[in-house]
Amino acid sequence: MNYTTLPNTNTKISKICLGTMTFGNQNTESEAHAQLDYAIERGINFIDTAEMYPIGGNAQIFGSTERFIGTWIKKIGKDEREKLVLATKIAGPNRGMEYIRQPLDFSKKSLTEAVELSLKNLQTDYIDLYQMHWPERVMNMFGKRGLTEIDNQWKENFFEVLTVFDGLIKEGKIKHIGVSNENPYGVMKFISESEKHHLPRIVSIQNPYSLLNRLFEVGLSEICMRENIGLLAYSPLGFGFLTGKYLNGFPENSRMKLFPNFTRYTNENCFKATKLYKDLAEANGLTLTQMAEAFVKSQSFVTSTIIGATSLEQLKENIDSFQIELSPEIIAEINKIQEIHPNPAP
Repeated sequence: MNYTTLPNTNTKISKICLGTMTFGNQNTESEAHAQLDYAIERGINFIDTAEMYPIGGNAQIFGSTERFIGTWIKKIGKDEREKLVLATKIAGPNRGMEYIRQPLDFSKKSLTEAVELSLKNLQTDYIDLYQMHWPERVMNMFGKRGLTEIDNQWKENFFEVLTVFDGLIKEGKIKHIGVSNENPYGVMKFISESEKHHLPRIVSIQNPYSLLNRLFEVGLSEICMRENIGLLAYSPLGFGFLTGKYLNGFPENSRMKLFPNFTRYTNENCFKATKLYKDLAEANGLTLTQMAEAFVKSQSFVTSTIIGATSLEQLKENIDSFQIELSPEIIAEINKIQEIHPNPAP
């Protein structure tokens, strides 16, 4: 396993991060514990979750992902917990998840309540990386390429949010902060406010990045490289699309079958691009999974890649894929396909 550090910190993290959004819906508690055990055995020390998980959630299973991780942390003990880097996220508004709390915002009350609940569910005294799952303001994300209108209902509150985080850090409840599903505007505002007022600085951004979605390269990649903020790349396999298993339909119990409302990867150009990428991988003696994950980890602005699976077999294949190094010739061919079908899954 290769390791790096969260930018501007001394926190050592594995270049692979275990994503857990299937725990509590697609995966049972015992399956979740088995994945966590296997990930640690393979050298992964970085675990990412969120208060809103599992995906496909509802009021009945809300928080079960964190709770499953919490029972595992209790099982392994405090000494082993100290070796882990545990990341979670607060849910923002605009997602139809009012059962989480009212209102869904980043006020001091909401941030404090969310952190306290995550600490309780995770059965830990502190969170290593606390992230805002998506911005409070309405913006282009989750399937939208461009911004068409400004959210005039939202009032700028970057300073207030950072002030709350400053207090939570001083209390020892969180160590570092990051953003997720964010755009250049939000990243730069958080940076400027933290510098202006000597407040905590965001160290990471968790955004989608894959062969089917390279929008991060437009704007955000330069910011991250110049400002030393790490990309925690999620969905490197595009919700499983970049395994190639959906090219001939959606198998029973697959993520696309179970959650048909996730339409980010189901448009015509995703199918066309995926077929071309699959042919390219196989022509070079690789599986599509291997090529897709190797491509993501090869990017200099990627600090860690978040992988997820519903079985130990899938998890093993995902981890093994990171041993692959792509040649400049394969990268060039990948870029040709990107030119034909640019970012079909924004």
